[in-house]
Amino acid sequence: MTDSRAPLDASSLAALLPDGSRVGPISVTGTTGSTNTDLADAFRADPGTADRTVLLAEEQVTARGRLGRRWSAPAGAQVIMSVLLRPSAGEVPPARLGELPLLIGVAVAEAARGTGVDARLKWPNDVVVLDGPAHGPGDDARPASPYGYRKLAGILVEAVSLDPAAVVVGVGLNASITAEEFARAGVEAGTSLAVEGATMQTVQDRRALAAAELSRILEVDRAWRDGGEALERLRHRYRELSATLGTRVRAELPGGERLTGTAVDLDGQGGLVVATDDGGRRTVTAGDVVHLRPVSGAGSTGAKD
Repeated sequence: MTDSRAPLDASSLAALLPDGSRVGPISVTGTTGSTNTDLADAFRADPGTADRTVLLAEEQVTARGRLGRRWSAPAGAQVIMSVLLRPSAGEVPPARLGELPLLIGVAVAEAARGTGVDARLKWPNDVVVLDGPAHGPGDDARPASPYGYRKLAGILVEAVSLDPAAVVVGVGLNASITAEEFARAGVEAGTSLAVEGATMQTVQDRRALAAAELSRILEVDRAWRDGGEALERLRHRYRELSATLGTRVRAELPGGERLTGTAVDLDGQGGLVVATDDGGRRTVTAGDVVHLRPVSGAGSTGAKD
């Protein structure tokens, strides 16, 4: 059996991508602080860094999620990847940048679903599995999470430069982390493909998993840049996979403000439209929200948050 945490190899991963994939150089590092930071620094040092440059890491020790949250996992237990996107001048309207994390979420969720796991999307930047029995060895009796879902992957999209345009897309997908490892780390609402009973041959071969994820990210990037029907299909798929739309939520905003209501839609820039309890409607953006929780609970999940 393949060692699921064996080091990745860039050349063999690249060989698994579909023919015609428009990808830049791919490299793999062992331990790093943050692949997003590494790629951003590379671009700042050399603005000629190629479009769609890809960096993977076996382990991140000072990685950041949304709002600067920290997270970590055993080396080799995730697919940790960052991709530098450099759309040409005028190729992507600035208003479209805000929905990129949501669209990347579709790519990551679809890669996870390809392993047999029912991955869903929590607005704005998490891939989750809704509560239900786990399918990994010894995990059948796990308690319900505090939120009604467990976090499978997190996404962090950062604009590095506006002129020239440069965006770093970072993803951390939990592959082989066990329930025992989550428990030892004090992560009460995290999960992994292995815990959720993914097709084990896929989890064992992280190259295939990383290639599937990267190829879908590249597809999303093309649709994001090109617009049109492909982009509309992605937006529709996000709604189909959403674990947030149609549910009652509490948005915690800066300054201590709380907004409670039902998440009913997304606007054209990735903002969440909430039908508030006072009968109005309000759109919140990822930059506005400190926490977005189901009305029934609150807390922390692991992966990239």
